[in-house]
Amino acid sequence: MPAPVQPVASDEKLPGTVDVAVIGGGIAGSSAAYALAKKGVSVALIEKGVIAGEQTSRNWGWCRQQHRDLRELPLAMKSLEIWGEINQELGVDTGFRRTGLLYVTTRKADFAQWEAWTLKAREHQMRSQVLSAAEAKAMTPGSSPDWIGGVYSPTDGRAEPALAGPAIAAAAKRLGVTIHQSCAVRGLDLEAGRVAGVVTERGRIRARTVLCAAGAWSSLLCRRHGIRLPQASVYATSFATFPAPAVSEGGLSMPDVTIRRRLDGGYTVGLGGRGRVELSPQGLMYARDFWPTFKVRRWGLRFGIGRSFFDGPETFARWSFDQISPFEHHRTLDPLPDPALIQLGLTRLAEHYPVFETLKVAQSWGGLIDSTPDGIPVISAVDPLPGLYLSTGFSGHGFGIGPAAGRLAADLIAGDPPLVDPHPYRYTRFIDGTDLGAPGMM
Repeated sequence: MPAPVQPVASDEKLPGTVDVAVIGGGIAGSSAAYALAKKGVSVALIEKGVIAGEQTSRNWGWCRQQHRDLRELPLAMKSLEIWGEINQELGVDTGFRRTGLLYVTTRKADFAQWEAWTLKAREHQMRSQVLSAAEAKAMTPGSSPDWIGGVYSPTDGRAEPALAGPAIAAAAKRLGVTIHQSCAVRGLDLEAGRVAGVVTERGRIRARTVLCAAGAWSSLLCRRHGIRLPQASVYATSFATFPAPAVSEGGLSMPDVTIRRRLDGGYTVGLGGRGRVELSPQGLMYARDFWPTFKVRRWGLRFGIGRSFFDGPETFARWSFDQISPFEHHRTLDPLPDPALIQLGLTRLAEHYPVFETLKVAQSWGGLIDSTPDGIPVISAVDPLPGLYLSTGFSGHGFGIGPAAGRLAADLIAGDPPLVDPHPYRYTRFIDGTDLGAPGMM
């Protein structure tokens, strides 16, 4: 498990009624609760485990616009604006630093893709710098490979996952949001065909609007109420190092491995595109939806049978409101890291930088990344069930775009002008026959 997240105080008593109940205390749910509270809306933020306990604290800590799917780019750009002011606005250090993000490669296919993306991104006024081989080498002093080029985004940055999510939730609490940890939502309370609140393990909370921001658990909750939400999950591995030489103050992506400088002087190391997919009932149900994405991204995935078929967020579990739910069986989903991927990361880092030959792992962890068929989130009302909204399916991008995603969800719920065009994130694209197209940049 990654380093313990910054604790956030809970409210002992459930409110009887609120305007909005938010399910899930990750960065998407906490940011939405914070944005709603700033609008004067009463909110209960409900989390089965602890605030930021799952993917919000298990990601790389990149806050980026570069190489986003172009449909997602406007939201990413707005999020970077928010990140740039977040430490001052919240009055705490989230670890955000505008250090820039650098990608370098020895692979012609990578470089061609990056060049093409950079040209298209300029239509959104997003400026990345395409680097020649000499420029890429100059920006990576001490590296061994002969890079053929790279790209650099000076306005991107990094933050500390264990600090940022809790800081946003704590700020929401100061504005009046009640926070309820170790309190699983067993399902939605319905009246006359619309949402009337939530049923938790501790009792009911009445609310005319519910936002489900439950990450990999969202599809299971929706399935409990007959709502189709195609999600697939990948088990990923990351690790942190002990303090090491500063070859980068921001994020650096190299073939097979990425690093992000940490406040403690070490690095968070990630293995982009690599992970494990377990056979599951949910996976089989939505296999057709994910086939186009699978064909593009299967190179880095391993497949097998594990507990996912019988346990966890991808099962076909059934339960009543007076029974212990699957959400209570897994207060914090904490999958084991993959030792082979850790070793691959160490090997590649030593090949790219001789100074890393003696690099030591301080801790490692696994996580479960929830994805949608087109690789972009759903932030939307759920038309078949009035009063229900979703903010989920972030496909590994949730931390960086979380602050803006929360603001967009709050705008939609409040009926205010949306932060960005919400059309790409609409729920109906999954049920109305929309051609989702090829998956974009990750």
